[in-house]
Amino acid sequence: MRNTAKLTTAVLAAGALTLGLGACGSSGSDSASDTSGPLVVAASPTPHAEILNYIKENLAKKAGLDLEVKEFSDYTTQNPATEDGSVDANYFQNQPYLDDYNKKNGTHIVPVVTVHLEPLGLYSHKVKSADALNSGATVAVPNDSVNEARALELLAAHGLITLKDGAGSEATPSDITKNPKNLKFKELEAPQTPRSLDDVDAAVVNGNYAIEADLKPATDALVLESAKDNPYGNFLAVKDGNEDDPRVKKLAKLLTSAEVKKFIEDKYAGSVLASF
Repeated sequence: MRNTAKLTTAVLAAGALTLGLGACGSSGSDSASDTSGPLVVAASPTPHAEILNYIKENLAKKAGLDLEVKEFSDYTTQNPATEDGSVDANYFQNQPYLDDYNKKNGTHIVPVVTVHLEPLGLYSHKVKSADALNSGATVAVPNDSVNEARALELLAAHGLITLKDGAGSEATPSDITKNPKNLKFKELEAPQTPRSLDDVDAAVVNGNYAIEADLKPATDALVLESAKDNPYGNFLAVKDGNEDDPRVKKLAKLLTSAEVKKFIEDKYAGSVLASF
């Protein structure tokens, strides 16, 4: 799993040039007419790249798919790489995040198929239940707009705060109308939230970062998102116009296969939930 390339923002520009010059068959909208090369997919390490690598090692060859997986530890670089053609597709995000990203950046990324949900959870190294949080406790939350709203919605769903009506996927701490525990919020980049657990009273952590930090969402979270009617399922995405790439269609079919569903259930034991 870890032998796939891990790209940093510094390497991304060079990678875009290399792919643009040497792999025209793998460069987004510019390659829509040439699908002879490998399908290059950007993915967060856990669980996205793990799922893709399972497909690469066990299913892709039989399906006639040449799949290349590129791990991005910083998920914010994946949509730019997909938009500029450095990669053909990405697998890391949910619909509210994508809607917000396209709106703010004028980009043209579209979903192809929803694969799984990573339940967002509240974790703590200091208390054993959400009710045990003291007055004035500090809670770390992701600082990107969609995941911060999602974190606040989680806390609201469990009675820790109340949000004003209509705050939805744009909620921020300023939308809190009731805060009986007088919770204070520390806004951090999403990958930093599990690392903050020794410094704050609790943290709301995305499922993939929880797993990377050896947290078990199904058992360790003080409160956890419900999968029922949840809009935050993660999907395979491409630049608009590339949905009909036959390589993309093959991968979409494999991502929603019975084999992948079993892999998710066996490997993640409820910490990642198949959405199909």
